[in-house]
Amino acid sequence: MAQKIQAVRGMNDVLPAESYQWEYFESVMRGLLADYGYQNIRTPIVEQTPLFVRSIGEVTDIVEKEMYSFTDSLNGESLTLRPEGTAGTLRAAVEHNLLYNATQRLWYQGAMFRHERPQKGRYRQFHQFGVEALGFAGPDIDAELIALTADLWRRLGLADSVELQINTLGNREERAAHRVALIAYLEGFQSILDEDGKRRLYSNPLRVLDTKNPALQEMCDAAPRLLDYLGSESRAQYEGWKAMIAALGIPFRENPRLVRGLDYYNHSVFEWVTTELGAQGTVCAGGRYDGLTEQLGGKPAPGIGFGMGIERVLLLLQDKQLLPAAPAPDVYLVQQGEGAPVYALTLAQALRRAGLSVLQHCGDGSFKSQMKKADACGAAFAVIVGENEVSAATAIVKSLRSEAEQQTVAVAGVADAIAALKV
Repeated sequence: MAQKIQAVRGMNDVLPAESYQWEYFESVMRGLLADYGYQNIRTPIVEQTPLFVRSIGEVTDIVEKEMYSFTDSLNGESLTLRPEGTAGTLRAAVEHNLLYNATQRLWYQGAMFRHERPQKGRYRQFHQFGVEALGFAGPDIDAELIALTADLWRRLGLADSVELQINTLGNREERAAHRVALIAYLEGFQSILDEDGKRRLYSNPLRVLDTKNPALQEMCDAAPRLLDYLGSESRAQYEGWKAMIAALGIPFRENPRLVRGLDYYNHSVFEWVTTELGAQGTVCAGGRYDGLTEQLGGKPAPGIGFGMGIERVLLLLQDKQLLPAAPAPDVYLVQQGEGAPVYALTLAQALRRAGLSVLQHCGDGSFKSQMKKADACGAAFAVIVGENEVSAATAIVKSLRSEAEQQTVAVAGVADAIAALKV
């Protein structure tokens, strides 16, 4: 026997018993996005590597350690499996002039890839819903994204399981002034910095404050705050955003240590977090990236968006027992005997056209074994045809979930008989 080939570690199959849960969440999300006027965009899974280096930043963990990059054997280009969705969406917007005298509300869904140690809620191939609002200066659009995500948690029954945290990263000049002060402060603690902290000290000091190392928490709490370096315009933007969130009645917590791991963010940043998933507590994160379109070769245009990990949301829904079971078919069609397979096939099609879902038995099997399968699949009714029914142009309708007597009816009346028994 040949050796089994297994899936790549950290890249998981979604089996039929789980896929309905994905479909449920996806349908809720799509309905929500339609209600808010967002349109779908679909971009390639593979992009040119410079797209991510230029947008995400050369000294980020993603670019330095996590991207799946390879050289195209045809032309020698460096290509990368997308590690996130914003860069590709903005590349498409610039390439196709979507922002020419227009704003865009866009959403996407799909697989992302990062080479990291797999653990619960953190995989090498993971899936995201992403939303990007392009051409809006805010803060009203910033508040709209908070309203949209809060509405999602309400629809899913998770409103009490997540907390909104917000912060501002100011503009480029304010971050530069804060960066100088932060580096000077952190240099006094080099003896206690962990390896990540030392590596990021001069390249991305804001990320030092995002450490999960408990030994560094006191140092981080006392670090210079970016809020203290904001100018009047940035402060007004932040205060306006907070006022709008408050007007919506959505609770939030200001977290001055909340930063993003990608270089393109500025001003508003936010996360929805939970304490119910262990270390992987962030289920949705995003913020404003007003300079990114220009970085990718387009005209300056503001933008804001978020990414939501589908696997993490599903883990939370599973933990709270909020996922529905897959629907059972209305009918299991049992058939055996001369002429029954063709007869059953045409009957199944007629019942489907009448609006019923039908699981037809195919192949051999006794009536007894087929009835066991009918019961096991959860069908509400069994429709049974054998040689006698074929010759008489009838079928037997049996309710599997009630005490109603089984009936033999003309083949043309099977759908009506089932409808009557449903009442």
